[in-house]
Amino acid sequence: MGYFKEGGKLNSGYAEVLKSIGSSDPTPGGGSVAALSLAHAHSLALMVARLTVGKEKWAGGHEVAEQVILDSTDGVNNALRLAHSDAEAFDSVMSAYRMTKDTVDDQYARSLAIREATIGAAKAPLDTAISALSLLSSLEGLCVSCNPNALTDLASAAELCLSSVKIASFNVKINLDFIEGDDVEYISSQLNQVILDSKNSARNINLKVNERLKWI
Repeated sequence: MGYFKEGGKLNSGYAEVLKSIGSSDPTPGGGSVAALSLAHAHSLALMVARLTVGKEKWAGGHEVAEQVILDSTDGVNNALRLAHSDAEAFDSVMSAYRMTKDTVDDQYARSLAIREATIGAAKAPLDTAISALSLLSSLEGLCVSCNPNALTDLASAAELCLSSVKIASFNVKINLDFIEGDDVEYISSQLNQVILDSKNSARNINLKVNERLKWI
């Protein structure tokens, strides 16, 4: 059986996730996909690291690779948790909007619940973006000493991280558009810094990969 066929390594469970994303339900949506992109990035990072520690000729990269293995093993699980948390956060927003508003007290409670849930829905993808930046930082260290035969896989992991940050940022911003306050400004400031740092890190990785492969 091939990798992409029933019974292959990409089994029916994987296909069901894609079907769920493609359904008419609003969750899982873009925020969860950002986290799943990060999970794929961690998996590629694990592969590169294991291909590095498995060869004595790349001993100079073993220490960094071993740390990546530790971090990304947990990182895959954390990314899946982030995907779940993002969907839950959006569902909480929808639940808040469905609250009764018959009385003034009801309306006040509903307004507070909507704001709190919306802040949560902004923070969930922000956590994903921050985690993606962390992996990018690890990949910067790994790309200079890893097994060169896996450099394009490392570069792919970096691009997935950057995509994760970009997708997550859309979901942070759309939620912040509905609310105001100092916490909104703080989250927005955090996000802008993560985006800037992620772009710089991805650019550095791309440059180092191209240099090692003698493409420039």
